[in-house]
Amino acid sequence: MRKNPVLIIAGPTASGKSALAIAAANAFNGVILNCDAMQIYKDIPIIAATPSNEEKKKAEHRLYELYDCSVRGNVVDWLNLCVAEIKNLWAENRLPVVVGGTGFYIDALINGVTPIPEVPQTIREKIKQRLQKEGLKSLYEYLLSVDERVALKIGANDKTRIVRAVEIYEYTGIKVSEWYQKPMIKKLPEADFCVVKIVPSIDEIAERCKKRLDKMVFELGVLKEIENVIKRGLSSDLPAMKALGVPELSLFVKGEMGLSEALDLAKLHTRQYAKRQRTWLRNKLTADVEFDNVYNGQNEYLEIIKKSLNL
Repeated sequence: MRKNPVLIIAGPTASGKSALAIAAANAFNGVILNCDAMQIYKDIPIIAATPSNEEKKKAEHRLYELYDCSVRGNVVDWLNLCVAEIKNLWAENRLPVVVGGTGFYIDALINGVTPIPEVPQTIREKIKQRLQKEGLKSLYEYLLSVDERVALKIGANDKTRIVRAVEIYEYTGIKVSEWYQKPMIKKLPEADFCVVKIVPSIDEIAERCKKRLDKMVFELGVLKEIENVIKRGLSSDLPAMKALGVPELSLFVKGEMGLSEALDLAKLHTRQYAKRQRTWLRNKLTADVEFDNVYNGQNEYLEIIKKSLNL
């Protein structure tokens, strides 16, 4: 067995990675840790494809459904929670099985994060009031004047990232572009990562996504889930409100689009997202093990992972 092992199972949406994680957790005395930026939210388990109660009974799952949809989850908060859980599992002689498709979460766990300090609430409130008083255009123009490189990369309409960049500059006096030039800080340098990635063809993934979305709509009650979230009047720029399928199916729930059209739009955007995930996995994530087919219970997958873990 590797010393301080962490098994990472990464793959695009609908690739079977959650099922493989359950199988691995049961086979290797593991606990599953969520690495999906949407599955950290409560109230949207269907559209986020969060493991069901039945799946959670098959193996222990942690870091799922942590936050209300009104919260802006971020990679730093998730990383701190994940690192703490990993260390707890090592102390219990259990294997951390990190599973998800959010590339920048996986990258942060393996390679570290920029050393940007946490911005105090007083600064956040100051920028919030400035945004309300002057508007997003004015805030973006200010960011352009102090950090043109990052401003151009972000674009004029990404409120969350514009606000974040201004907050960091106001608090530290250092441009975000300069922070990104500083050495990364690894939160878990002692970890021995065993990285497994599932990278099926985009056509196979797209077909599975279509079937899953149809099931969500016609069998699992996702439209009621989205209706309940919409009734809360949450801002459309919250991460949970931008989860795949939420903006598109919201158009139907609000009576602004037919169901067939909204569902087709959700399927299109899901395919595009899965394609981006595949590109990142192919080009950016170095893996110990790579599978080219969706996991459907193949025993050889576990045997290959077992060898890679040196069990």
